[in-house]
Formats: sequence, C-alpha cells, structure tokens
Amino acid sequence: MSVAFRRESDDEHLEPKFELPIPPGPNLVTERGLALIAARVEALEAELAGLTDETEIKRVKRDLRYWRTRQATAQVMPKPDGAAVGFGSTVTFRLNGKARTIRLVGDDEADPAAGLLSFTAPLSRALLGAEVGDELDFGGKDGAIEVLDVKA
Repeated sequence: MSVAFRRESDDEHLEPKFELPIPPGPNLVTERGLALIAARVEALEAELAGLTDETEIKRVKRDLRYWRTRQATAQVMPKPDGAAVGFGSTVTFRLNGKARTIRLVGDDEADPAAGLLSFTAPLSRALLGAEVGDELDFGGKDGAIEVLDVKA
C-alpha cells in the first residue's frame, strides 16, 4: 500500500490550535479596563481549577496566557482633561447627520454596541486631539465629523 493512503492517526487531521493574537501596539487601558482584565484572569483561573477534560484544560490555559499577558503589559492611562479628545474621553459627535456618543478605550475593553470604541479604530483615530466645534475629515469626506461635546 502506498504511503499516501496510510493514516497515522486522527490527530494529523485536527485543526491546529494557535495562540490568541495580541493586538499590535501598546496595551493602553482605563482603570475599568484593567479591572475587567483582572476579573477575566480570576474567572479563568477558577474555571481551570474545576476542569478534567484535557481539551478544555488546553483551551482555558491558552485563554489564560492571553489575559495574563494583557494584564502584565497593561498601561493605565491618566484621565483626560476634557479639553480635547484623548484616551478615555467620552465624545459626542455628528456623523452623516446623526449624533452619536462614544468613549475611547483599550482594545480589550472595546464594545462598539455599548458605545465603547477602541482607540485604534479608524473613527477613534480621526477624533483624537479634536476639540468641541472641530470638523474632521473621515471616510474620504471633508468635514464628515462635527465634534459636539468632549468629556473627561
């Protein structure tokens, strides 16, 4: 029989398991973001203690490596002064005639549906440094964003 038709084991055909990707750049966090990371590490450690299935243990250990790395590299940013849009700012702006309010946060704290946008998102990058009344270019349109309010 040809070697091409021989199968050593079923493990050869399993999907490879990769580490969770760490977002590039600095790991900037708010105080809330740091607390969320710590809570995630604690929850995973508690989950790991009760596991017996080897596949689940590997999954939780992989997740734990990610969150411990994020915890170790976290840089808590000072609260913004509120004069201009910065990390941690809450910004109200008008985009395409529609007013929205978002808060600029770290990658792991981001939840766009809840108005928490990562500071690395294109919209966040466009808003950084802006002040109330500024009109900003975005999405190839001049003056697409009008900054209505900035809070620390």
